[in-house]
Amino acid sequence: MNVRATSAVGNAVLAGVLLMLLGDVLFSLNDAMGKWLVASFSVGQVLVLRSLGSFAMLAPMIVRQGSAALVQLERPSLHILRMVLATGDVALFYAAVAYLPLADVMTFYMAGPIYVAAFSHFFLGETIGWRRWLAVFIGFIGVVIALRPSSAMLSWPSIFGLVGSLSFALTLVLSRRLRQTSDVTLVTWQTIAAFVVGLFLSIGNWGPMTAVDVAAMLALGIVAGSAHMMITRALKLAPASLLAPLQYSLLIWAIVLGYLFFGDLPDSQILMGSGVIVLAGLFIFHRKNLVGDTPKADVPPDGH
Repeated sequence: MNVRATSAVGNAVLAGVLLMLLGDVLFSLNDAMGKWLVASFSVGQVLVLRSLGSFAMLAPMIVRQGSAALVQLERPSLHILRMVLATGDVALFYAAVAYLPLADVMTFYMAGPIYVAAFSHFFLGETIGWRRWLAVFIGFIGVVIALRPSSAMLSWPSIFGLVGSLSFALTLVLSRRLRQTSDVTLVTWQTIAAFVVGLFLSIGNWGPMTAVDVAAMLALGIVAGSAHMMITRALKLAPASLLAPLQYSLLIWAIVLGYLFFGDLPDSQILMGSGVIVLAGLFIFHRKNLVGDTPKADVPPDGH
């Protein structure tokens, strides 16, 4: 690879890192807003109006791109799977934060980079050595600690958080796999899926709203849609296993926002589990930098 190509790869990776960090900030705001809203409204109702807010943000981008691009999909089966997983991630997250502190749920999601490292080996062909596999195993131990090895481990909110985090990780991997598809197309279809599922879940669970409530849910959609666009773009610019550890910044934001808005603070077991998860993920990140190079194929073509 010549100097110019190497520079292009480095610039793309740096842009991906910055977009991921900014997207994480917006996701943290989305999480706090979502927890506040599902305390008063059903998950389905929030999903419907959140999706409408996202559509308002996406509409001018769809017009600019052209509607034909929405149906010209690579690997349609993977798109459908990604839509299901992305919607499951959002719905399960909101279901979990309705009962658990924000930082507790985010601890489950902090295992996302651990899952991504494992899934990337099988689905993206990214080489994972024995040291990183050991870190993946240690990360799983951290998840068990955070879940609390007791009957509480089987509580529905905890299960929602755990399954949601798995869906989140698989969505990241599929976003990387479908990097030839435009960001607008990926986010539009997952928004459509969330809207349809929200309509189904809101049957018989639609409560009265004030203008402020409607505005808050629409704003939630704009914030979430912007975050999805940034994360989706970031995953095209840099390897998934490199970007995934940056998700740990979400835990810091979750603790801060959870305390400021809800008065919640994580207990010692949650902090211990999250510490193990973060250390395992950072080791994976370190090994990726130490032994891995960004292949030329990871640089997206122009126009995406």
